[in-house]
Amino acid sequence: MNQPRIPRKRTYLLCPPEYFTVEYAINPWMDTTTPVDRELAVKQWHGLRETLLGLGHTVHELDPEPGLPDMVYAANGAFVVDGTVYGARFRHPQRVPEAAAHRSFHEARGARFVAPAEINEGEGDFTYLPEAHGGLILAGYGFRTEPAAHAEAQEALGRPVVSLRLVDPRFYHLDTALAPLDDGNIAYFPGAFSVAAQRVLAQLFPGAVVADQVDAFAFGLNLVSDGRHVVLNSEAGDMAAKVAAAGYLPVPVDLSELKKGGGSVKCCVAELRD
Repeated sequence: MNQPRIPRKRTYLLCPPEYFTVEYAINPWMDTTTPVDRELAVKQWHGLRETLLGLGHTVHELDPEPGLPDMVYAANGAFVVDGTVYGARFRHPQRVPEAAAHRSFHEARGARFVAPAEINEGEGDFTYLPEAHGGLILAGYGFRTEPAAHAEAQEALGRPVVSLRLVDPRFYHLDTALAPLDDGNIAYFPGAFSVAAQRVLAQLFPGAVVADQVDAFAFGLNLVSDGRHVVLNSEAGDMAAKVAAAGYLPVPVDLSELKKGGGSVKCCVAELRD
């Protein structure tokens, strides 16, 4: 029998897709020949925002800036643990200016900000599980974030970092292939990781929800969970069934337009762990 799943209130940062479009391709999901319905993207984003608010969470908003169409993917701008913000340093020049906007937001709210020397893309490649092994950071590398950033994050945040190698360019960020379901357990798609990383995950998280390729291709792992409610892409029906079988409550949302940029629920949501 599954243990009762207890939600924990979270604080999130989102950025409206006011300027969202796909005008360049920096991941395999982006197709510049496929038109984007920005009005629909904004409507879907508001649906995500209202869902998070309806679950009792606090939502802050980052002001979008013209010329930065990927700012809607707010998870990539920084990584926050216990009130310390480890800033992002983007790999692709199209996204580099986003880092300054995130830094300004965090400094304005009085957070301790650590400027990175190494290339990393925030919560795209970092996640934190406060009740796993005393508090553990999982970190991806292979496509966007440099392995050296893992050591830099460990020094900045004072938490052990486990490096996980991503091997499939379709899963270019950790958050496309792995997600915390609560403060101590995860869901993940083994095929996105090296054989060694798969062994590490199996050892650390023997009770994980293991996703398959269908789940991963539907962006079913690009989810946000409060420990009970799992907000995930409505196209990922099989993944919703898996988390439900594990005792969580799936909450589907439609982000079909934002998926055109290579992201879904988690890409749009940064967690502010103050």
